[in-house]
Formats: sequence, structure tokens, C-alpha cells
Amino acid sequence: MIAKLDELTVVTAAQWLAGQDASLALVLEKYGPPPLWARPADFSTLVHIILEQQVSLASANAAFQKLREKVGIVTPESLLGLDDAALRDLGFSRQKMLYTRLLAQAVASGDLNLAALEHLPDADVSSRLKRLKGIGDWTADIYLSECLLRTDILPKGDIAMQEAFRVLHGLEKRISVHSDFEARTAHWRPWRSVGTRMLWHFYLCERGRGVTG
Repeated sequence: MIAKLDELTVVTAAQWLAGQDASLALVLEKYGPPPLWARPADFSTLVHIILEQQVSLASANAAFQKLREKVGIVTPESLLGLDDAALRDLGFSRQKMLYTRLLAQAVASGDLNLAALEHLPDADVSSRLKRLKGIGDWTADIYLSECLLRTDILPKGDIAMQEAFRVLHGLEKRISVHSDFEARTAHWRPWRSVGTRMLWHFYLCERGRGVTG
């Protein structure tokens, strides 16, 4: 059986991680356990995650909300019904028009069965998602962590995660090489998804207090 995060396991795992890592202990003491940050494991959410690639969350959220206002329920069919001009008006870049259309075509045709991913190991989920142009490691990792709620995901290239780690450890630069980041967080296993959430929690709380990265 594949383990999944829930509200209780996030709290218990955060407490365990605080016992393994002094920086995470500081996060827990200062801000408490992180949210679960669960999202529906469906086409609509995967479109939203693609929109979040390499832009601010606010920008991605704005484009996604405009899409929902335009079509109502975001389905492969409703997205494929929009032409370039309509998607551009919603805030889609040319690349993200292509990526989301390819995703919509794959889901509509049955080439990608999102429901079936629920029952596959992490590596197989990642492999199936990354067959599609525009879905790389980060997008697949976020889908695994937030939608499928897998317990041990360290999102490759996540800037907020890297920046929070840099601040907590007093580093001059972010650790941008993922293998180095994995080595520095190996002791978080098997709860790297929760360790990541603790870093996100720290990052957002500090920004809310006026601290910038």
C-alpha cells in the first residue's frame, strides 16, 4: 500500500523531523507545523501547476482564475475549445499554451490516465508525467507531493524550498544542484515531503513578516 500524507501525519512527521534537524526544529517552534497543502489529483490542478512554472504564484493564480471564469470547469475539452487569442488574453504564454494543450490531448485520448497514477510508485508516476512536453521534474514532483500526497518527495529546483534552506543555514547562495540538496536533506527520509512543507511554511511566514529572499 502506498503511504499518503494527511493532516495528522504532517504534524507527527514535522515533530519527528524537528528531532532530526535543528533548522526544522526552529521552524516548528516559531511557526508551528505546516499546512497539508493538498490539491485535487486531476487535470485542472495539473494545468494550474504548469502555469506556476517559473513565474510567481500570484501570476499563475491570476491566469488560472481567469481560465475558470472563462470555461467554468477546467476539462481537456474546455481548454481545447479555446484558441490562441483567448488563451493569451487569460495570461498563457506561447509555451504554456502548447504544454497545456498537449496535456489536454493526452488526457482526452486516454494516453495519460491521471486516476491510474494514484496506484503507481513515485518513480513510475514521474516517468509517465514527464513523457509529455512541458512536464519536467519540478511539475511531476509537485503533483506527487501536493496532489497524490506522497510522503518522500523533494521537488527538484523549487526556489522557495532552496531559499528557505539558504536562510535557515546562513548560506551565501542557494544550493541549486539537486544532488547536493538531496545529500544535505538525506536525514529527512522518509518524510522529505513534510520537510519541504516546513521550508515552504518558513518561507511564506517570513515573507509575511516583511522578510524578503
